Amino acid sequence: MSPGRIAANIIDNHNLYRRDFIWRHEITPYRIMIAEFMLHRTRAGQVERVYSEFIKKYPDVKALSIAGKNDIENITEHLGLHWRSAHFIKSARFIVREYNSVFPDNREKLLKIPGVGDYVAGAIMTVCFNKPEYVVDSNIARFINRFYGLNLTGEIRRKKAVIDRAKELFKIKNSGVLSGTSSDPGVGKITTHLIGN
Repeated sequence: MSPGRIAANIIDNHNLYRRDFIWRHEITPYRIMIAEFMLHRTRAGQVERVYSEFIKKYPDVKALSIAGKNDIENITEHLGLHWRSAHFIKSARFIVREYNSVFPDNREKLLKIPGVGDYVAGAIMTVCFNKPEYVVDSNIARFINRFYGLNLTGEIRRKKAVIDRAKELFKIKNSGVLSGTSSDPGVGKITTHLIGN
């Protein structure tokens, strides 16, 4: 099965397992970045209420860039993200200062933003700019590992075999849809559907 056909199958079957979250409604690079920062090692259900409050108070990167560390902590304390409060502000100030408050549609430039790693950069590139860029998180890595029978163990999302296949998988026109689809935990059920076991 070609990478394009695999991607199409994932998207076609996703409605069976898709979960709806507030950050999927109004998509901007800023909102994707904030959501992904909050989702790091935190359940999506826990993030939703905090995310809504955060976006209401800091609707854009300029508003966040002038926020105080304590104000951020007051909103994110339920997520146990005290150590990240300065991290949010640092990222926003970098974007305001270096990119004139505009998120670049370039992976290398996105990776220069403090706190933005390979996954977040890929998510912004695909979901917000619909670029054919790869995205690899734990769910996507597990899908690739199982579907292709790679039998990899350990921290597989950083392994070359996984990244190489992800690059092929995301070479499609609607990469943003695939990104939102394949990063869902439900992609495991799609894997079972596709390989039939």
